[in-house]
Amino acid sequence: CPICEARLQVCVAFCSARRLPTSSMPERHYKDLGLSVEVVTTSQRLSELTVDYDRLYRVANVGLPFQLHEWHIAWWDAFASSTLKIRDRLLFHVVRSAVDGCVGIVPLVLSERPGRGPIRIGTLALIGTDPYITELRKPTVAPGFEANVAAAVQRSLSKESRWDWAHWTGFGPEFARALPSDGSFEPMEPSLDYVLDLAPTWDAFRGNLKRNIRESVRHCYNSLKRDGITLEFDIAKSGDALKSALDTFVRLHAARAGLDDTVAHPDRFAAASTRAFLYDVCQRLSARDIVRVFLLKLSGEVVAARIAFEINDSLYMYYSGYDPKWRKYSVMTTLVTEAIKYAIDRKLTTVNLSAGTDVSKTRWGARAVPFPEAMQLRARARSRLASKLYRTALSADRNHPVIRLLVKALPRRNWSPS
Repeated sequence: CPICEARLQVCVAFCSARRLPTSSMPERHYKDLGLSVEVVTTSQRLSELTVDYDRLYRVANVGLPFQLHEWHIAWWDAFASSTLKIRDRLLFHVVRSAVDGCVGIVPLVLSERPGRGPIRIGTLALIGTDPYITELRKPTVAPGFEANVAAAVQRSLSKESRWDWAHWTGFGPEFARALPSDGSFEPMEPSLDYVLDLAPTWDAFRGNLKRNIRESVRHCYNSLKRDGITLEFDIAKSGDALKSALDTFVRLHAARAGLDDTVAHPDRFAAASTRAFLYDVCQRLSARDIVRVFLLKLSGEVVAARIAFEINDSLYMYYSGYDPKWRKYSVMTTLVTEAIKYAIDRKLTTVNLSAGTDVSKTRWGARAVPFPEAMQLRARARSRLASKLYRTALSADRNHPVIRLLVKALPRRNWSPS
């Protein structure tokens, strides 16, 4: 089981770390490698990190749009909170080697609740704590530097007094070894990302598929041919074509979400803020020829759309939508098929079907890639008390009057449509 395997890896790394105090080995490696840590706290400085991001894009073989410089800038511009309830602060850690240049970017955001006042709870997380817009979050680290980057970040965070606990995601075993061994590190259930490994040709790829998906794909094309429906596959990448394609995507995504007789697919872009972010980040990424909006046309009408990001040697498949009146032709299966063919023609090595377990991904035979998660609680009385109260409010009986009062008092973000 990929989930159990991921949890085992994290636990083994954590137990190994307990045999050697983190104050010894990371300290030595930190100095020997000549690492320095810059803590980025302003959006202006974040915008100036292009060289560092570009280096890691190459050497770390970045494959997720959520690790990109453009994504981080657009997210902060769209979603950062600075209210009386919640205040977000950039605490991006940029780790550089005197020899190799930038070897790690850990894009942390400190969220304080309430946003003002003498008593505040501070939580750390990688940028992207939104309602399913940023699907996977991880540090970006050059190969061979994960333990050293994690140790350097831990040293920096030990001097930052405003956080009470940190939510780590997408880290590897070496990262876990650099975390404290005092009982404050708690592994969580990992999320799963589904990745297809591509063959050199479509025929070779199709030959490795299970019989049921091969038959499903064959039926999709045959049903269109039988009914005399012509198929076109278009790709929008930039300019007015991209803007028009995003308009179509938003419409079809909402249409799919409106179905009540199939698997629920919420409209992730119902809110004006999330739509504005989508247009902004796609425009930014189009300048680097990364964004793709795949459009499936049947008899000249766009019936399905899916956003994707071509990054290094991988294609990341983001959200989709389709016109319900065409669903008897399994248009989403056809669109995914055309996208896979496109990736093979481009000589990419993988297609990432995104996070979350459902049959639309597992039927393709995608391998499950675990994304570990863990909580790190600050070793101080105030943080332990704040964590206990917070967890009680989230897990206890919500009908209890005291719990209702506590939940009501907890500051929350407003992600509602507007």
